[in-house]
Amino acid sequence: MTIRVLLVDDQPLLRTGFRLILEAESDITVVGQAGDGKDAMEQTRALLPDVVLMDIRMPGVDGIEATRRIVREAAPTAHVPKVLVLTTFDLDEYIVEALRSGASGFLLKDVPPDELVQAIRVVAAGDAIVAPSVTRRLLDRFSKRLPSAYEQATPARLDRLTERELEVLRLIAKGMSNAEIAAKLVVSETTVKTHVGNVLTKLGLRDRVQAVVLAYETGLITPGALP
Repeated sequence: MTIRVLLVDDQPLLRTGFRLILEAESDITVVGQAGDGKDAMEQTRALLPDVVLMDIRMPGVDGIEATRRIVREAAPTAHVPKVLVLTTFDLDEYIVEALRSGASGFLLKDVPPDELVQAIRVVAAGDAIVAPSVTRRLLDRFSKRLPSAYEQATPARLDRLTERELEVLRLIAKGMSNAEIAAKLVVSETTVKTHVGNVLTKLGLRDRVQAVVLAYETGLITPGALP
């Protein structure tokens, strides 16, 4: 199966670089490029990509609004493209809004080529991806807004989780992969996948990206808890 990718960035040089990286892979093909959100929406309708690699700050319609419209328009159809958002450290304030708009994950623009390729495969398969370094930066940025764990009991919404599931949610929110969580808890990766699935189902979350957002919005973890 070939993954069809649409590149969206207002910098032609970056689009060219991403294209060279992705087209070197036998299972990925770049079906189009767009320089702003409006063009991205039009090309998504016409080309039906599997993954849209989306920049945030662009002239006209930005990446957040484009993501929102792409996901909303595709929802009633059989083909729903996954949006993978690219960000830089100075754009952290936009990340949460991008995820709420329906993005399946976010990466830094200076992500190593092999990680970019793997991230595209992950979201194309229906999973989500959160760059651990960006998660850490996000939590640092929002730390002053978060209630202390000593000031607030576990939010009522999280009461439906078992102690182990709550622990797994904390580790997800720290940006840890299933394999890393399995090593931390000394259990199998299959067991971790089961716990992650239970967490998402019980909390009504789409993917682990939304789990990260929920964890810091409820004050479940704080920046000081990061590894």
